[in-house]
Amino acid sequence: MKVVLFCGGLGMRLREYSENVPKPMVPIGYRPILWHLMKYYASYGHKDFILALGYKSDTIKDYFLHYDECLSNDFVLNGQGKPELLNRDIEDWKITFVDTGTHSNIGQRLRAVRKHLDGEEMFLANYSDGLTDLNLDKMVDYHKRGGQVATFLCVSPGQSFHAVTLEPDGHVSDIHDLSQSGVNINGGFFVFKNQIFDYMRDGEELVHAPFKRLIEIRQLVAYPYKGFWASMDTFKDKQKLDDLHAKGEAPWEIWVRKELEEKVHA
Repeated sequence: MKVVLFCGGLGMRLREYSENVPKPMVPIGYRPILWHLMKYYASYGHKDFILALGYKSDTIKDYFLHYDECLSNDFVLNGQGKPELLNRDIEDWKITFVDTGTHSNIGQRLRAVRKHLDGEEMFLANYSDGLTDLNLDKMVDYHKRGGQVATFLCVSPGQSFHAVTLEPDGHVSDIHDLSQSGVNINGGFFVFKNQIFDYMRDGEELVHAPFKRLIEIRQLVAYPYKGFWASMDTFKDKQKLDDLHAKGEAPWEIWVRKELEEKVHA
């Protein structure tokens, strides 16, 4: 399936980085979060990407036009100084770059890439600011069995915020981590039938009016997941992801586990 990645965000809460690069290009280790996400999808066989670009789109284009395979692959350096790669990252990826407007919302960006999804019965989409160890095949199967137009990943919001219960006079009667409140949030991983475009109008944000139309006719479902999921909204979030990556404990690196399994069974 094709994968639409929304890459136009300003990343206002990541000003330390996003003033220089678009949010999907903020690095985790030596590669941007966008690369980590694309590797995740590619590990499940989805290697046809459509990048819905916006803010600083030239930075993303330039990154892939001058992509250096040696940064994330083993290689041999011969006498002429030319590296001989022992494995590759993106040689079998197809990436379509589409400028969808600097100030467009997610719904507008999706509508802007519609022509690139002609003939596709289903496709995947992502906000490009979160990572997970979700078994993607299971979510896709869930979507197919249900038969609805749209499915999205439903996750716990984590412990970054506190839920507060107030009494009428303003006194606090309870405060606890939002993750303990039973509240679930949209995790930003989507599976869509092409019919999603029938429920969208010009200028609308994706999860507002279009999703409400789907709810009314019972064509929107959520895939609940209790495993690892993390978004990169703040500098603190980035640090947590950097730490996991540096320790070799990044749960989202599905491809690493698959490569190890292949070596064991080789």
